[in-house]
Amino acid sequence: MTPSIATDSKANLVGSLWMVLAMAAFAVEDVFIKAASQTLPVSQILILFGLGGAIVFAGLAVLNRESLFTPDVVSRPMRLRVFFEIAGRLFFVLAITLTPLSSATVILQATPLVVVAGAALVFDEKVGPRRWVAIFIGLLGVIVIVRPGSESFSLLSLLAVLGMLGFAGRDLASRAAPASLSASILGLYGFLSVVVAGVLFAFWEAVPFVRPDPVASACLLGAVLAGVAAYASLMKAMRTGEVSAVTPFRYTRLLFGIGFGVVLFGEDIGWSVLLGCGLIVLSGLFILWRSKQTTGQA
Repeated sequence: MTPSIATDSKANLVGSLWMVLAMAAFAVEDVFIKAASQTLPVSQILILFGLGGAIVFAGLAVLNRESLFTPDVVSRPMRLRVFFEIAGRLFFVLAITLTPLSSATVILQATPLVVVAGAALVFDEKVGPRRWVAIFIGLLGVIVIVRPGSESFSLLSLLAVLGMLGFAGRDLASRAAPASLSASILGLYGFLSVVVAGVLFAFWEAVPFVRPDPVASACLLGAVLAGVAAYASLMKAMRTGEVSAVTPFRYTRLLFGIGFGVVLFGEDIGWSVLLGCGLIVLSGLFILWRSKQTTGQA
């Protein structure tokens, strides 16, 4: 094995471990938010969670002597990013508080499929017929989980779908965001978007805020710390090793999400969730493989 190959293999291993850590932290964040929703209104959770994350990222930006506001912050891509962040955060938090954590987590994994489709439609990126078929199969997996038209269908299951679409739009807008904006600044405005989502939903929810008890306070603190750790680990993963080698480990979030749902919340995993999970994961992995093959041929 040549030194360069050995170095690349080590970087890929380290990057993969960072990605697994990020997915575990995101799943822990979901658990804390779902637990906090037992005693706190969703709008209050969003506001407090968003403020906590924003304070952390603002502090990191100040430590790095970065300006918290520049003209690039209000550029069109960033305005779109904030819009989709608000939609994604609001609907996904509603999904994990009102529906099983396991199924919401599985549906969220369809985000990369929608991002690939959106990149082809918005950025004119080349997507061959095989990848389009994989995208449709993955989206079929979402339909299998939601099961529209069946007796078990609930409109609440669409919350995770709307959240997934919001996050896909956020990721697409992030690709067009000015390169001058650091990860800390993106994190800051991402969490401020969560605050805005909470304020907007507060008018709809029309439920008075309550004083968090020690358990709810601990859950909110845990959600903030897990969210910041997840975001930082994700950035570290994407900057260590090859993207094609690291990205597949995003799907480890399924294991954590389903595991937490079963163990902590007593959720039952039906055949539709397992089948839909398989279709989504296989489609995503196939698209990653095809992307790597296409890049190698270029």
